[in-house]
Amino acid sequence: MGTPITFLLIRKLLLLLGIGPTPDEKDVEIAILRHQLSVMHRQVARPRFSPTDRAVLATLAKLLTRERWGAFLVTPATLLRWHRELVARHWTFRRVGGGAHNALDDEVVALTVRLARENPRWGYLRIVGECRKLGVSVSATSVRNVLRRHRLKPAPRRTGPTWREFLRAQAAGTLACDFFSVDTVSLRRIYVLFFIDLERRKVFLAGVTEHPIGSWVTQQARNLAAVLEDERRAVKFLIRDRDTKFVGPFDEVMTSIGACVINTPVRAPRANAFAERFVRTVRIECLD
Repeated sequence: MGTPITFLLIRKLLLLLGIGPTPDEKDVEIAILRHQLSVMHRQVARPRFSPTDRAVLATLAKLLTRERWGAFLVTPATLLRWHRELVARHWTFRRVGGGAHNALDDEVVALTVRLARENPRWGYLRIVGECRKLGVSVSATSVRNVLRRHRLKPAPRRTGPTWREFLRAQAAGTLACDFFSVDTVSLRRIYVLFFIDLERRKVFLAGVTEHPIGSWVTQQARNLAAVLEDERRAVKFLIRDRDTKFVGPFDEVMTSIGACVINTPVRAPRANAFAERFVRTVRIECLD
């Protein structure tokens, strides 16, 4: 804050001693501007820049080295944020249609809700077709929005247990398995195989190896089957991804204890969400 004034005082002192050049008007003007800038920094927390100001600062920034950026009210990160906002506005298109003038009449909404409640197995397109038979024109998107506002589930079932309730009921006797890798200090990669019980979130650490070949994975399945047999626990389902490490004998071992092996879809980690969440916990709390 006091650097410009200190600079001028030193220049004046050197002048009195006969040392150094005489400060000209430009030096004084620069010192005054810098002091005013420091005053603005103290009084204005966040100045507002117009589009013209942003363009001027972005242009002048290319003419200054990073060492002289102390004279700017903005930082390089601010310029990058302005550029991202400019690109986002460029690719944001005005929404066509919508609004209150396209809202459905109350009679159409009531008819749509009534058809959905009285016919829980009718889908959006079926409701659209039945409305057309009655002389009412409505789109499938409008039907979906109306049912969502009234908290009506999609067909074929709008009654009974929710998806969360169904999963909780099926969690008992369901296991999920997956691999995650660990890079050691010596840059050696090891693989960890684990099984997780969806009901109690209990994790079975199957084993750690540098070479997760099919025979090794099958042996870990046998070890798990022995543990489950000792605990007299029944397994109905085993969820796994389509990793090639899970060979045919692995599925045969799990099938022999009464488990139905369920393969998740390709590139769908959410289908094995409990195992994926455990991997994240391990990385955050132990490995990172």
